[in-house]
Amino acid sequence: MTDGSEAERRSREVENLRAVYQSLQRPGAQARTRQSHRGKAAAGVAVAGFLFLLGKAKFLGFLAGVLKFKTLATMLLSIGAYAIEWGWLFALGFVLLMFVHEMGHALAMRAEGIPAGAPVFIPFVGAFIAMHGQPRDAGVEARVAMAGPVVGSLAAWAVLGAGLALEQRLLLALGHTAVLLNLFNLVPVPPLDGGRIAGAFTRTYWLIGYALGIVALLVTWSPLLLIVLVVGLWTLVQRWRNPVPGYDSLPPRQRTLIALAYAALVTGLVATLSVGS
Repeated sequence: MTDGSEAERRSREVENLRAVYQSLQRPGAQARTRQSHRGKAAAGVAVAGFLFLLGKAKFLGFLAGVLKFKTLATMLLSIGAYAIEWGWLFALGFVLLMFVHEMGHALAMRAEGIPAGAPVFIPFVGAFIAMHGQPRDAGVEARVAMAGPVVGSLAAWAVLGAGLALEQRLLLALGHTAVLLNLFNLVPVPPLDGGRIAGAFTRTYWLIGYALGIVALLVTWSPLLLIVLVVGLWTLVQRWRNPVPGYDSLPPRQRTLIALAYAALVTGLVATLSVGS
């Protein structure tokens, strides 16, 4: 009986030791299982990231095909140049707002059946989109010219409104800058949009527009505006000396509508200069 009791006691001790050993082994196995799951999750994230980047690359390739390489290249160049002065976020927003402005011109040219080039950006000068065709008359040219500031102003007001609603100083700064940009483009001196709009008026208004450009130069002392005035003077003289027959012959009603639209846009931009400041 004694030997049997001793054997049972030793058997229970062995079972207890086996149970303790197995309990010590489980956490390690669970850790290995967690590591395996983490490894699989990391691999899944890596694959998803790769597919995301691949999709982005295809998207950028699509944009490059639509907008042309020179547009993307000059946009990036402008963003880099502006970022040195104002930081990356402001530079990115500023260039995108200029892009929206140029897309307004592009859409108007498409609607008028005029072939358009790809937008090109020039740091600290602006951007432009070339016409690869001659407008039918001064009215068409004025509508194409006004489309950029109209679309650009809507974008500027949207950003300004978002800045006010969200109380974001960056958006407010971008909105105000875009308002100034579109207002500057409406100075009635070629080759600015305002000068091309003023081309729909009589020659008397061309001279008035140039006089306003000189006043703006005296107020701002902008080197860019000085260059614009020099180019504008040459354009004005050439257009005066070599008129295209019938190009400037617009019905009075059409001239009036263009003038009202121009005045309304300028008034709206001036009215929002101090919003949120």
